[in-house]
Amino acid sequence: MATGVLIVYWFRYGPANYLWLSDVALILLVPALWLESALLTSVVAVGTLALELFWVADLLARLLFGHRGRGLTGYMFDTGLPLWLRGLSLFHLVLPALTIWMLFALGYDSRALPGMLILGWIVLAASWRFTNPQKNINWVHGLGGGPRPGRSPPGRLLLLMGAYPLLVWLPTHWLLAWLLPAV
Repeated sequence: MATGVLIVYWFRYGPANYLWLSDVALILLVPALWLESALLTSVVAVGTLALELFWVADLLARLLFGHRGRGLTGYMFDTGLPLWLRGLSLFHLVLPALTIWMLFALGYDSRALPGMLILGWIVLAASWRFTNPQKNINWVHGLGGGPRPGRSPPGRLLLLMGAYPLLVWLPTHWLLAWLLPAV
């Protein structure tokens, strides 16, 4: 599945699309599965599990209640995009389920937090520096997925480099360390 999604995304969106944290997680889960790596699985969990569950909730709210939610999944209902292409984004449904299953199977490695900090900061900086602001990858140029007129100031990037760890990665780390057996 991962290979198919990544090949199509390469030709449809270009390699910059792989900087989305969800795509980074998809890529990392392949060797995590292959190597049965608790560390790689835990890095994926710390970095993306909460965000992926939010994506799933947004999609379900739209499907079940017609509620637009936070707009994370608006593109899934864009008839201007081919159905097969939108269908590839259903990997967002598999990603959290697979991550949770792997965490229960392999345990939680507390080294995931520093690993995600390093990886996340590199990905955010690369998203800000090397991608088109119109794509707004990882929201480094503004909240939401809408197009942006130009590169945001570096202060915005620094704010995100603090916000992701404080609001997403650290709480996820604490929760997983509390819930799961340590490796």
